[in-house]
Amino acid sequence: MAELKSDIQIARAADKKQIQEIGAKIGIPTEHLLPYGHDKAKVSAEFIKEKRGGKDGKLILVTAINPTPAGEGKTTTTVGLGDGLNRIGKKAIVCIREASLGPNFGIKGGAAGGGYAQVVPMEDMNLHFTGDFHAITTAHNLLSALIDNHIYWGNEQNIDTRRVAWRRVMDMNDRALREIICSLGGVANGYPREAGFDITVASEVMAILCLATDLKDLEKRLGDIIIAYRRDKSPVYARDIKADGAMTVLLKDAMQPNLVQTLENNPAFVHGGPFANIAHGCNSVVATTTALKLADYVVTEAGFGADLGAEKFFDIKCRKAGLKPAAAVIVATVRAMKMNGGVKKEDLGKENVEAVKKGCANLGRHIENVKQFGVPAVVAINHFTTDTEAEIQAMKDFVAAQGAEAILCKHWAKGSEGIEELAHKVVQIAESGASQFSPLYPDDMKLFDKIDTIVKRIYRGSEAIADKAVRDQLKAWEDAGYGNLPVCMAKTQYSFSTDPGLRGAPTGHVVPVREVRLSAGAGFVVAICGEIMTMPGLPKVPSSEKIFLNDAGYIEGLF
Repeated sequence: MAELKSDIQIARAADKKQIQEIGAKIGIPTEHLLPYGHDKAKVSAEFIKEKRGGKDGKLILVTAINPTPAGEGKTTTTVGLGDGLNRIGKKAIVCIREASLGPNFGIKGGAAGGGYAQVVPMEDMNLHFTGDFHAITTAHNLLSALIDNHIYWGNEQNIDTRRVAWRRVMDMNDRALREIICSLGGVANGYPREAGFDITVASEVMAILCLATDLKDLEKRLGDIIIAYRRDKSPVYARDIKADGAMTVLLKDAMQPNLVQTLENNPAFVHGGPFANIAHGCNSVVATTTALKLADYVVTEAGFGADLGAEKFFDIKCRKAGLKPAAAVIVATVRAMKMNGGVKKEDLGKENVEAVKKGCANLGRHIENVKQFGVPAVVAINHFTTDTEAEIQAMKDFVAAQGAEAILCKHWAKGSEGIEELAHKVVQIAESGASQFSPLYPDDMKLFDKIDTIVKRIYRGSEAIADKAVRDQLKAWEDAGYGNLPVCMAKTQYSFSTDPGLRGAPTGHVVPVREVRLSAGAGFVVAICGEIMTMPGLPKVPSSEKIFLNDAGYIEGLF
């Protein structure tokens, strides 16, 4: 048997077309593409503005079960489905997120898909790409610098230095920076205070860029950021220290979606990248809404499992952008079912139908949850060579009993050819008009009740709990006019509970809300649950140890 090529070997051998040719496929003239080399380009703001008001294509969400070390392949399936839809004669565009450097050099790996269902250039996408994340990091930290500078030069806004709410960010996993003391070293360096760093993908600036509709909206949202509070607890906004204009300038190019291509030379927008376990987990509204004007079908993903990514896609992104998804695809694997059924990673290659059946409870929960939003779902079984017929059939039988269909997909090995059946099914569902999309909760529900609703209806917990200080903070925000905002849950991605080791479909667990943060510019309230960190750490053996340049100058070890 021939040795399987790695993702990076497959990507490197890609027969890429000039990016202008990819743009022409979906009606983007050359003058509206701002090239970054030969194989990637930004789409101009003028073109995006021209396309507003036209007819929309069908929006398809790809989500998944809770991630396991066995691997699920959500992005791979998103890319594969986009290729599959193009293969069966539909005009389709893929919309995915950009990759954070933190996970690439940490533990998770890249975000460009895998096998023969990838977006290229893979190395660029997983590294600096077009510099969007650097621009977001810089704009965020400009605001941080301006806050401390404002305090140093007389503090005209009367900021209470104990109540500075704005942390710094960097696009790397670094646990040493979670909690810091800044401005040490005497009078010349300002007033010492507690501070800290989050990872860039948790930045409110990232969320704002992904939810803003244009540069004017971006500037307004940046100005709406609450940076601190005065001694009377009144908020201080970024516009109060005149930060919004300069931040917008830094983000001017980053606001424009990036156009690249799949291995089969189909168009893909790759733009924005908030994590779904600590942020809202979706690519930019600008990329998605522009793609909907240019294609029959837009295939997008939401991060991690449907309990996080899909819930936020529906309750935050769709609510705010007025999007109505036509169908959802839930990605699962036989291997992950076995792991949810109690099988250890080293034993996943052995047939174990009973473990598959037991582990399917996790998949069933996600099917039920997606249906709660009124969106019809189909299950994509992402195929591994070790899967047996009996195991695959057990999954199909389980899904059928849930009133849905599971389709075996071999896009990783065969590209679009291996996912044709799923593409036809998605078209059938989308064209049927069966979707009756509605968010989980109304805007006017109390903030803590929104959190509790997600805990009970999506996580199947008994209740959300929080200290009086957290509840009082939510009440204060409601009194200040922020009660109509949706909530963004920051929670472990590995379980429906806040215990990452509790797999399957647990019920009756309590979800503790440790802290709440108001993202007034982005337009949501973040509820930090359990022990989730907004600045990840590196593992004992980080992926960076295996990444290097070989003698030919090619990158090795990057996925």
